[in-house]
Amino acid sequence: MSFPARRLRRLRRSEKIRELLQETRLSPKDFICPIFVQENLEKRQKVESMPDIERLPLNEIVREVGAISDLDIPAVMVFGLPSKKDDAGSAAFDEKGIVQKAISEIKKNYGEKMVIMADVCLCQYTSSGHCGLIKDNKVDNDSSIETLTKIAVSQAKAGVDVVSPSAMMDGQVAAIRLGLDDAGFSEVVIMSHSAKHRSSFYAPFRDAADCAPKFGDRKTYQVPYTNLMEAIREVEADIKEGVDIVMIKPALAYLDVIAETKRRFNVPLSAYSVSGEYALVKAAANQGWVKEEDIVSEILYAIKRAGADMIVTYFAKSAAKMLQGNL
Repeated sequence: MSFPARRLRRLRRSEKIRELLQETRLSPKDFICPIFVQENLEKRQKVESMPDIERLPLNEIVREVGAISDLDIPAVMVFGLPSKKDDAGSAAFDEKGIVQKAISEIKKNYGEKMVIMADVCLCQYTSSGHCGLIKDNKVDNDSSIETLTKIAVSQAKAGVDVVSPSAMMDGQVAAIRLGLDDAGFSEVVIMSHSAKHRSSFYAPFRDAADCAPKFGDRKTYQVPYTNLMEAIREVEADIKEGVDIVMIKPALAYLDVIAETKRRFNVPLSAYSVSGEYALVKAAANQGWVKEEDIVSEILYAIKRAGADMIVTYFAKSAAKMLQGNL
C-alpha cells in the first residue's frame, strides 16, 4: 500500500497561506531605539562609522523622540557624551548632567508615550575610558558598583523608567536595586546587560560615544565569546540579584546564548543588535552588495526567532518604516 507524499511546499504556495502559518512575528513595538546626546553640541553631528546615526544636541532630543514615537517604537535608550571627563566619572551622576537633562526633557514631553531607558556605565565619563573606576591600574569592582548605583539613582530622579547597567561589574544589579529602593524608586525597572561579551562588534559605538579604553582592554570584565555556560551563569547571577529584564549583547553572533537563555529562564529577554552589526550591513548595502531592507529583516527576525522579546537596534527607525510599508 502506498501513501501520498508529504508535500510541505503546499504550505508555501500562496502569500496568504504563508502569512497564516508564519511562526515569528516582528513589530515596531519590539524595538528599542538608541539615541546619543552630547553636551554643548550646537547641531546634529554625523557618526562617520555609523551612517544615518547622529549625536544630538539637547535641543533636538524632543524632536527626535517624537519621530521615534510616530513610528510606534515604544522605547528609547539614552547614551550621553559629557563635555568633561575625570577619573571618578562624576559627570555620569551629576543631576544636571547631559543624560539627566535629556531624560527630563523626554519625560516632560513624552512621559506617557515613551519608555525611557538609560545606559548605566562609566566608559563615556572616565578619563580611562573603562567601564569601572581604576585603582592600582586595574578596574576596581566594588568602588565601581557604588558609583553605578549613584548614576542609576540620579537617572531615576530625572524620570527614567528603566536603568540599564552595562559595566559588567559583579553585584551591580543587587547594588543598584538596593540603591533605587532606598531612594524611593522601587518601581524603576532594571534591564541589565547580563551577558555582555568582549566583542569586536562594539568598535563603531566606541567612535560614536567616545569611549574606547585609553589602556588595556575589557577582557577582565566582559564575557569571553568562547564561553556559552559562563554567559549563562552571568544571566543567572543577575536573576538572583533581582534583575527585571536580562540582555544578551551582541545579538547576531550570540543567537545560541539568546536561545539558551530563553530555554532556561522565565524572564523577559532583550537582545542588543550592536553598532558593528549595523555598520557591516550599512557598508555592504552602500557598496550595492546586498539589499539593506532584506538583510535587516532577516537579521531582526533571526534575533526574535532565537527568543528575544525586545531588540535594541540602530535599525529601529528604518525597520519600523519597512514593517509599516513605508520603504
